[in-house]
Amino acid sequence: QVQLVESGGGLVEPGGSLRLSCAVSGRTLSSYQMGWFRQAPGKKRELVAQVSSSGTTVYQDIAKGRFAISRDNAQRMVYLEMNNLKPEDTAKYYCNRLVASWDWGQGTQVTVSS
Repeated sequence: QVQLVESGGGLVEPGGSLRLSCAVSGRTLSSYQMGWFRQAPGKKRELVAQVSSSGTTVYQDIAKGRFAISRDNAQRMVYLEMNNLKPEDTAKYYCNRLVASWDWGQGTQVTVSS
């Protein structure tokens, strides 16, 4: 049984930064493409960034130039560094396998507001 535990969210002012962490337990991480997703109230969950098993990254337009995804396979962790945050980044953030997702974790709330 895979468990995903996201952390690191919080309230931040526009222009601020946060680093999100995702701990993966119950499965070796190295074989899987992983992604960070987000869901704002009333909206569908959307992909933000993805990282391959070898570390190749791809960003959606909403994240390009501001966010950085990384992974530590040995520690079974996935990270999302977020800079220059905007109010429209307010959402609950989740990590998961990119294809054939596991059960979703609780997510971590990011609120960008002055």
